[in-house]
This record gives sequence, C-alpha cells and structure tokens, in this order.
Amino acid sequence: MTQPAAGALAGLRVLDLTGHRAQLCARLLGDMGADVIKIEPPAGDDARRMGPFLDDLPHRDRSLFFWFYNLNKRSLTLDLNHSRGADIFLQLARSADIVIESFAPGTLDQLGLGWDVLHRENPALVLCSIAPFGQTGPYRDYVADDTVLTALGGMLYVNGFPGHAPVRPLGLQAYHSSAYFGAIAVMLALLARDNTAQGQWIDLSMQEATAAAVEHVAGGFFERNEAEPRRGTLHWSRFFRVGKCRDGYIMHCTLGDWTSLIEWVKSDGKAADLDDPNYQQPMYRYLMAEHVFEVLDDWVKDYPRDELLERAQLLRQPYATVRPPEALFDDEQLIERGYFVEIEHPELGRKFRYPGAPYLFNGTPWRVTRRPPLTGEHTGEILRDDLAMAPEVLAVLAAEGVI
Repeated sequence: MTQPAAGALAGLRVLDLTGHRAQLCARLLGDMGADVIKIEPPAGDDARRMGPFLDDLPHRDRSLFFWFYNLNKRSLTLDLNHSRGADIFLQLARSADIVIESFAPGTLDQLGLGWDVLHRENPALVLCSIAPFGQTGPYRDYVADDTVLTALGGMLYVNGFPGHAPVRPLGLQAYHSSAYFGAIAVMLALLARDNTAQGQWIDLSMQEATAAAVEHVAGGFFERNEAEPRRGTLHWSRFFRVGKCRDGYIMHCTLGDWTSLIEWVKSDGKAADLDDPNYQQPMYRYLMAEHVFEVLDDWVKDYPRDELLERAQLLRQPYATVRPPEALFDDEQLIERGYFVEIEHPELGRKFRYPGAPYLFNGTPWRVTRRPPLTGEHTGEILRDDLAMAPEVLAVLAAEGVI
C-alpha cells in the first residue's frame, strides 16, 4: 500500500505558545507537515473557553473555535511561570526548529526564555513573536483586538458605504493576516538557515501585517497622499460591483467583452445609454463606473441569479455569484476538489466536517494528521519520548501543577 506523501515541512518541530489571536500561524505550518506542539497552561489555552461549543455545552475540549485553529497539533500542558516548567520548555527548545509566541512584549524575557537565551541554547532556532504593535516603539505595550487592528491597519475605514459609518470587516481578518505573514516569515527564515545554519528572531506587528493585507489603502496614500474612501460594494479598481438579482447577489464586471455584454443588456431593453461608443473604452467605463453599475443593477434586479450567471459564463463574462457561507457546503467547485474533509473525534464517537486545504501542492499535499488535541493529551508522551522522563517524575510534576 502506497504511503501518503510527506508534507512540505515534515521533520520540523514547532513549539506553539500563541494565544487565540495567533494560533492560525502554527496551524498553517502543521498543515504542511510540521510537528506542532501546542504548549498551553495546565488549565487549558484561552481559546478553549471561546464559543461556540459543540452541542452548546461549554467545555474546554468542545470549543469549535479552538478546534479550527488547532487542527494538526499535539497538546502539552506546562506552567511557564514555574521554574521547572520554564526549564522543561528550554529543554524542548534545544531540539526544536521554530517557536511561535504571542505574549505581551517582554514576557519571554521575564520568564527567562527570551531571544538571547533561546539563541544561545539553540543557535538554529527561529523565534516568531507576534504582538499587536511589535516588540518596540511607542505602541509596544498597547493591547488590541481584531477590531482595533483593522481600524489602525486601514481595513475598517474603507469598509462600508459612502456617507455612512465604517463597518467592521467580517471574521478575524487582522488575526488571519498576521498568521499568514508569520508563516511566510518563518519559512523564509528557514530558507536563510539552510545557508547560514543560524536562526532568526522575527518581530511581527499585527497592525503592520493588517495594513499590508489591504491591497489599495497604502498605495493610495503613498502615491496620491489621499485617504481611500468607502465605496460600498464598488471595488477600488471601479470595474467590479455587487448587484442584487431577484433571488440573490451577483458580482458585475465591466472588463470582459463589453460588446457582447451590452448586446445582451440591449436585447432585454435595459441598456439605457451604455451603447454609446465612448463606453467601449475601459477608461471611460472607469470614470463613469457609478452610472454604469446603476444601469446594470436595474438590468439584473428581475433576473434569477443562477440563470444570469450561467449565461454570463457562456458569453465569457467574468461574472460571479455572491453566496452566503452556508451555501459553500453545496458548492460544485469545492465538492469537486474535495475541499471539506471529515475528521473523526473518537472520544466523541462522531465525525465533523472541517474546511480543508487553502492551497494545493502536487508533491507535498495538505492533509490531516490528527484532530485538534484534548487539553494536555500528549503531555506524557512528549515528555517521555523527548526528555526521557520517568512516570514517577511526571506524577510529581502533575501534583505540583507544573504540567
């Protein structure tokens, strides 16, 4: 029987010290095959207390929030504030490749586990510190959640409709942006290590990562010294906007074959003045975008959404439907690529459907190696296998609250 291909980062060890704001970073590395050890306090990570919970029964091992961000990880409970706990962590760090942490700046130093100590003990180690405003500067000690970070990163200001208050972006986009930039930075540091045999300390500002993830705000400011406005659903390029059909929403696009699009609209008697030759020029459509989309909105308002999409695609128009999240379970494209995966939780006797690979690699595919861990599930095996601790030593550590 053919063994599954190893992940791109197979053979690497990650120690994950992050709280709920940064746990996706280590998960991305685990999804690529790294052995990720989630190190959490004996009472469990803060994310375990965040809902929703399975069957609405609050419990640290039933948090769906924790499940998503900690797939493909093992759990080791450890009190880093205890001198014995800090010593155990340092022993693990000596053979690790990566440490990811999201404590308040200066916390690792206070624990005796700062960069100077870690680098001395393991010169090849990569440390990624994720903090709201980085490790230095006047905002270093400020606390910020996802909403604050999207506001100070420029993401919130541009989200909403002209003349109305800004709207908070959906989900946890600042946290996710930071996690992706963190994973990228870690892999670049590993590439550099291949040449130098030396690790690096990555100082990642979540606010900076959020600003970098907004594709047009920084460009508009530095190129034109202007703050980008809120445009509703009009894309900043002015060539896309969401329109409402009879039974849903459609994404208009005016960059396709303009002639065939307008002939179609004309055949429905809704073209207004859009057959004027000036509209053949993309720049004219750019300047007249608001009017163009008002005409197109009036055209699609009585169309069934899926019928409109099917004909648009036949005419090679880059139109797309805008669907609610729950509709993704029945999405033909996602089903075809096997995006959603069933993961067994044997302790519950049930399987649960998870979002799958955010990318596709041919030689080193994304795969699930383990379900999210129970609190401290792997503490014994890790300390026994990696540090050769005897059962009686583990029992003493547990009694003292170290593990």
